[in-house]
Amino acid sequence: MTASIESVRSYWESRPCNIRHSPERVGTRAYFDDVEKRKYFVEPHIPEFAQFEKWRGRYVVEIGCGLGTDTISFARAGAQVTAVDLTESAVELVKLRAYLFGLDNISVCRADAEALPWAAAQCCDLVYSFGVLHHTPHPEKVLSKAYELLKPGGTLKVMLYHKYSWKFLTHQQPEAQPDCPVVYTYSRKEARRLIEAAGFKVKELYVRHIFPYRVADYLEYRYVKAWPFNVMPAWLFSGLERILGAHILITGVKE
Repeated sequence: MTASIESVRSYWESRPCNIRHSPERVGTRAYFDDVEKRKYFVEPHIPEFAQFEKWRGRYVVEIGCGLGTDTISFARAGAQVTAVDLTESAVELVKLRAYLFGLDNISVCRADAEALPWAAAQCCDLVYSFGVLHHTPHPEKVLSKAYELLKPGGTLKVMLYHKYSWKFLTHQQPEAQPDCPVVYTYSRKEARRLIEAAGFKVKELYVRHIFPYRVADYLEYRYVKAWPFNVMPAWLFSGLERILGAHILITGVKE
């Protein structure tokens, strides 16, 4: 039986993703600076994929903004950003974050991305969703809404979990907190089919991201690599990420 959207909302409302990325007091500038530094240190492929600077002067809709780290990066680069999240906790944190950093080119709203009420506008240049679609009961509904939102020629950028990754092949749980109600994983072919079924042409699809650190140390904000990554040369690790990375990174176009 498919989990309800309410169970998904309740799960993420109780602990927004990456909420513990800093020991600083939640909601302070120091806290948000830490969150950003840690996120992009551990996942350096995100700025490469998102291409924040490319969207200067253009309209970006982010589906599933979480704490808003990418939201802020798009806005700092000069995009006009609308960020959507299923949870009130995320919405309030992103509003606070935008205020603290003096960014008035961000609007944030709470909404179910499977049923966005304003998704027929063909208004935006980019729909961006990193690590969110695989947590909603019906990802195909979100992609349909994304297609409606985009102008002709607009771009879709999404990250989906890769089922043939180091993470899942070594039986690691999908999230730091257990019992996530919805977690889909995809092969490269399945991810391509999902995007194409919504009407997009896939322009780029590749995998990245293996988490190499010992979890106990990471939770204490130390970065100590686990075996075998502590003895693996950088070139080999980079090659392994391209085969067994946990993130499928997809760029599609509405033609």
